[in-house]
Amino acid sequence: MFLGDAMSFRTAAKVDGNQTMLVRQIRKLGYSVKIVSQIKKFCDIVVGKNGMNWLFEIKDPAQPESKRCLTKMEKEFHDEWRGQVDVIETIDDFLKIVGG
Repeated sequence: MFLGDAMSFRTAAKVDGNQTMLVRQIRKLGYSVKIVSQIKKFCDIVVGKNGMNWLFEIKDPAQPESKRCLTKMEKEFHDEWRGQVDVIETIDDFLKIVGG
């Protein structure tokens, strides 16, 4: 990464003046909102197609059950998120969720 790239990335993290107000209003309407710059771990992948988005945590079915549990941070996110977020292990899990 070039120093210029790092500086551009930092500039991109600047918060818009109306963000706090909009986030507060959206939450009052019953939606969950996560400010991306403040999220340490919310899911492994975000998938999009035809205007739809899905959040997925991926777990490895080759691992024992004890290794496939959600971490504390993952569980907290899943518990408080009011939108879609799912755990998948296989492409079949994925297709069942996205309707493919």
